[in-house]
Amino acid sequence: MSDVIWHDVECARYDADLPLWRELAARAAGPILDVGAGTGRVTLDLARLGHAVVALDVDAALLAVLEQRAQGERLQVQTVVADAANFDLPRRDFAIVMAPMQTVQLLRPAGRLGFLRSARAHVAPGGLVAIALADALECFDAEHVLLPLPDRLIVESTLYSSQPVALRDHGETVAIERLREVLTPDGRRSASDDVLHLDRVSVAEVEAEAQAAGLTPLPVRIVAATEEHVGTSVVMLRG
Repeated sequence: MSDVIWHDVECARYDADLPLWRELAARAAGPILDVGAGTGRVTLDLARLGHAVVALDVDAALLAVLEQRAQGERLQVQTVVADAANFDLPRRDFAIVMAPMQTVQLLRPAGRLGFLRSARAHVAPGGLVAIALADALECFDAEHVLLPLPDRLIVESTLYSSQPVALRDHGETVAIERLREVLTPDGRRSASDDVLHLDRVSVAEVEAEAQAAGLTPLPVRIVAATEEHVGTSVVMLRG
């Protein structure tokens, strides 16, 4: 359950990109595949608007929570436990295959190529593949820059807080280091470290890889940075 809570703390409340996914979904003439869906941040938002969404994630526990939340709201959502780097679904007619947040930057180069090939195989002719990439992965630490505000969430009177404390260059990847703290109602406090590695990859690199996979680049869309989050470049590809 702790993985679910930390996912919600660090990912689920981000909403700066939702207007873009809603816009794309409104123009879609068919089902949508949300890759790296987690607990349903984007999937549930689009399902509430009446869109048919299939949520794909490698983590069954996250999808189980997504299903519970969908049932609680009486939303029709299908979930699939599969690897974003290599998935094979029965239907191949998705109007949109989307990878919000920085899903593809978790896959390493071989996994990213696998995702692009899988996306190409599952998107309908003329359909859209949309891939979010984090901008501005400059390194920081507590001595050189004002740290981002911590992400916080209260669950059953317990406060969960996740503070980014460093962004370190590892060549082909960037490590995002976080300090996770838990404060219980009786005042007990505990802390642990977490590190997430994101691939350094540019829009141009992804577009070149996508073309090799049979997808056609379209103009990039931008999600502006907020006080808490870096901006995002969304690579747009036609199937």
